[in-house]
Amino acid sequence: MRKDIHPNYQEVLFHDTNADVYFLTRSTVNTKATREYEGKEYPYYPLDISSASHPFYTGEQRKSSNEGRVASFNKRFGAFGSRGKKAATDSAE
Repeated sequence: MRKDIHPNYQEVLFHDTNADVYFLTRSTVNTKATREYEGKEYPYYPLDISSASHPFYTGEQRKSSNEGRVASFNKRFGAFGSRGKKAATDSAE
């Protein structure tokens, strides 16, 4: 292998903040934070989601707030589409 062209491949501590689970694995990610894990200092990288908290892997379905967003959108802007149709049918009569 050629020297000085490959990234630093090291053990990194990943933390799934949703499930509060730690994963120790090798990675090339660059971090400035470090944490102690099992008596040793590792580079630390927090995650929002991983296999420990993703619904596909856990089998849990989480209620999303998207239903509320769609209902809110339709409540605010749903009348605009019906106004145009009603105005077109009134002028046709």
